[in-house]
Parts: sequence; C-alpha cells; structure tokens
Amino acid sequence: PIVMTNVGDPVGAGLVASLARPGGNVTGFSSLSPELITKRLEILKDAVPKLVRVGLLRPPGGGTGQELQLKEIKPAAVALKLKLEVIDTQLDAKGLESAFQTAKQKQVGAIMTQTTRGFFAERKRIVELAGKYRLPAIYFQTEFVDDGGLMSYGADFDDLYRKAAHYVDKILKGAKPADLPVQQAIKFEFVINLKAAKQIGLTLSPEFLSRANRVIK
Repeated sequence: PIVMTNVGDPVGAGLVASLARPGGNVTGFSSLSPELITKRLEILKDAVPKLVRVGLLRPPGGGTGQELQLKEIKPAAVALKLKLEVIDTQLDAKGLESAFQTAKQKQVGAIMTQTTRGFFAERKRIVELAGKYRLPAIYFQTEFVDDGGLMSYGADFDDLYRKAAHYVDKILKGAKPADLPVQQAIKFEFVINLKAAKQIGLTLSPEFLSRANRVIK
C-alpha cells in the first residue's frame, strides 16, 4: 500500500482512477497544486493592481505536474488580463540568476515559480534574487516567506501529513487503499512578509493584509 501526502493532481498524474474510488494500492491526499497556482496569480494581481506581465519560472524538462500547472494558469492569466512569460530555469546559482535577468529583460512586474521540489530546495537563493531585482513574488509554501520571501499561498502541509498518518493507521488495521478515497486539501495558508515588501518598495493595502493568516512584521 502507498499513502500519498501531497500529490498535486493524482488523477491527472495517473496514480489513481478517481478521487472517490482510487481502485488500486494507492490512496492519500492531494495538495491541489495545479488549481492553487491560479489562486496565487490572483493574489499577485491584487497585491500589484497595475501588474501587466508576470514571470513564471519553470524547471527544465517539464513533466506531468508542470504541464498540468501550465494548463491551469494560462487561461487564468488571460482572464486577469495578464501577460504570462514562462521562463525556463536551470536550478543552479548561475541558472537562477539568468532567469531573473530574463524576467527583467521581459519587463515582468512580478514573479512566480511552478510548484516543484527543486524550487523549494533553492528557496533561499530565489528569495534573495527576488529582493535583488525588486520583483514582488508569491510562493507555494510558507518556508519561502520564513526565509525572507514576500508572500506564500498553499495547502497546510502539516494538516495533510497528520491526516496521512491516520490513513496509514487505518491500512495497518486492515483497510484497503482502494476503499479509502483520496482527499483534497481543505486548509490553506496565506502568509505575508512586510519586511520583504518594504525592501522592494511595495505598499500593501490594509484590506489586502487582512486576508492573510499570518503577517510577518
């Protein structure tokens, strides 16, 4: 038996037949990565009302998860009247710097990354570069903000991990993964770092700040 803790789209990735009836030896929890990337874009637009162009950092090679995220965010950008600049990004110091230079050349007014482990691993460098190039950014996990990033919006992973432990317990007591529906994240975290906003000269309205679960001052 396999229990997922935070797979973005387990049906789209071919891991389960459906959320309600997984059908095999895999079950667990979905972090809704493809859907949440559009929510982050909306928040970015609210934070920077005059935003016209957004840079989306994308890791090399793509993959199912990245394609699903692109499929979600492209129509969302059109609906928000935003020009989306997809920037292929090598995950090393030189590649990350080059990606931000490209973003500046393309005159983007803000930056996002796709949800991947690679970007999470390089979060400190990404946060530093966003400050250096004075680009508002929103990330997919709170750890980016704890490391000095501007904003994050995503699933509450602590909640997903706790729930996954309950599923493991049920399976060890005899439950079959095929009979345990895949559950989607229901708790989300929106975190804002005012220090980072001040660093890049961005003023956020009181109404906008009131939407956050946590504001770092």
